Amino acid sequence: MKILQLFQYAYLAIAVLFLYKGISEWNTEKGPYLSLFFAALAVFMFFFRKRYAKKFQDRNNQ
Repeated sequence: MKILQLFQYAYLAIAVLFLYKGISEWNTEKGPYLSLFFAALAVFMFFFRKRYAKKFQDRNNQ
């Protein structure tokens, strides 16, 4: 179960990396939209995984 918590926080680290990449590409020809999308997706996955792990833990405690 500890490894799942590690992956939760890895999503936050990935979000920070993509956010940094998006900000650094702000005024380029490509645009930052894909990087910012992946950053938002990683934040969503962090909260989704956290909620799912809590439900799983509560179900095992009953």
